[in-house]
Amino acid sequence: MLSLLFLLLLTQGNLSTSEQLPQNIFILAGQSNMAGRGGVTNNTKNGIPSWDGIVPAQCQPNPSILRLSASLTWVLAHEPLHADIDYNKTNGVGPGMPFANAVLTRVPNFGSIGLVPCAVGGTAIREWAKGGFLYDQLVRRTQFALQSGGVIRAMLWYQGESDTEIREDADAYKGRLSRFFIDLRADLGYPTLPIIQVALASGEGPYVEIVRNAQLGINLPDVQCVDAMGLPLEPDRVHLTTPAQVQLGETLTDAFLQSLPNPIHITNYSSRRFSNLMSHFFIGPLLRFALLLVAFT
Repeated sequence: MLSLLFLLLLTQGNLSTSEQLPQNIFILAGQSNMAGRGGVTNNTKNGIPSWDGIVPAQCQPNPSILRLSASLTWVLAHEPLHADIDYNKTNGVGPGMPFANAVLTRVPNFGSIGLVPCAVGGTAIREWAKGGFLYDQLVRRTQFALQSGGVIRAMLWYQGESDTEIREDADAYKGRLSRFFIDLRADLGYPTLPIIQVALASGEGPYVEIVRNAQLGINLPDVQCVDAMGLPLEPDRVHLTTPAQVQLGETLTDAFLQSLPNPIHITNYSSRRFSNLMSHFFIGPLLRFALLLVAFT
């Protein structure tokens, strides 16, 4: 009887764990506008940036949306998503949460989502080259995320503001970005990894249009580009406001869903749902029955 109880406990534990693991993995990478600066402004008295803490309805936590923490643990996702990744900066609202919430709203049977934050503010494209810290961290975190049994659905990429300051960096941007995408796909073993990148809404230097043209002109398969130009900016004229981040997240959702086959097929959804039903209607009652037998033995 004790051996039966142990087996039931082990089975129940495994099923409970599977319910907490994401089925659909999304990588969030780039620099500050992907990390999120919505609602972050400088204090006029001391110049120290602070987040206003306002979280719109589209960015609220959802039990079906998890994030991979800096310590490689799946936790409930909430703003600011990149607080422990872009830890040297003040983070606010980004596009990740409105994106994930919009996907689940529009595709109710999509399954749980796991966001993998990797963005770091103020980083140029050369810092994302293979062999560097940012690249290695992105690959390592993504590979760990896949150990949960989910599949990568896409990488959302928003970067380039730091490459608008020097003409040589702007001119080299297209080649460096293409090489980054190609290397990442190869190292993840996913040559057709869907990538949705964002064309700049702003920049830190005079060469914004050169970088934007490079982004809009990337000619790689399964790479889409959505344009952020015209979205509202914070007073610093570089970072998107909270409403702008919500709009961007929903635009990214449109791009992602348009790239999916119709009807949408979600890997492992049926089997996980069956496991959950088994846990609720069979394993749970059987476990309680075994516990009663032990108590009265």
